[in-house]
Amino acid sequence: MELFSLSPFEWSLVILCAMFVGMSKTGVMGAGLVVIPVLAGIFGGKLSTGFLLPMLSVADIFGVRYYNRHAQWSYLVKLFPWTLAGIGLGVWFGDVISDEQFKAAIGIIILVCLALLLWQDQRKAKIKIPDFWWISAITGIVGGFATMIGNAAAPIMAIYLLSMRLPKNDYIGTAAWFFLIINLLKIPLHVFIWHTITWKTLTFNATMIPLIAIGAVLGFRLVRIFPERVYRIFLIVSTAISAFFLF
Repeated sequence: MELFSLSPFEWSLVILCAMFVGMSKTGVMGAGLVVIPVLAGIFGGKLSTGFLLPMLSVADIFGVRYYNRHAQWSYLVKLFPWTLAGIGLGVWFGDVISDEQFKAAIGIIILVCLALLLWQDQRKAKIKIPDFWWISAITGIVGGFATMIGNAAAPIMAIYLLSMRLPKNDYIGTAAWFFLIINLLKIPLHVFIWHTITWKTLTFNATMIPLIAIGAVLGFRLVRIFPERVYRIFLIVSTAISAFFLF
């Protein structure tokens, strides 16, 4: 489908997706994953990943601009080397594994991790999961692979950061910096290897920037409404819902 030959209904979906992307980067976790299957249905699976990536990068800037002072870099340093390895695997396997198979596999992983997180909450035990290096390794590799194949690493990062029991703003700031850096690193791979980002897609992305900004502002306001405990419950529920969208 030509990028500028969309029906009014498809345009309305793309506009909503742009707003959801902005909201997802300023604290409304789960909103971004709804975007993935919608855009894949409009533009096709592989092309949609390149179409979505610049929009995510713009939204990342809004998130970092607002929450940059809250980032916990010690946690990010543990993830980056493994995430780069996962991205490399994603580039290699991108033309072999279908979008449907990969999304289903990631959905299963997310649901298993979420079950473990709920078990941890029920026991009310502060299990220091991130202290184990292999947890960071698994999270980084799986997250890097997921973000390269389908821009679908948000629930994986949510599980990882939620298990650290970071305060609300620290959680958002750490995630914002992680995705800004990783998404910028992915852009050359989409341009020169997968050829899913072109001047035409970037032109289309540029028209979405005001809508991303509106979504980001809405995200800021929604996050302020939620108390710490309510916000944590909201993140768990929205992450579970997002996982089902991957099947």
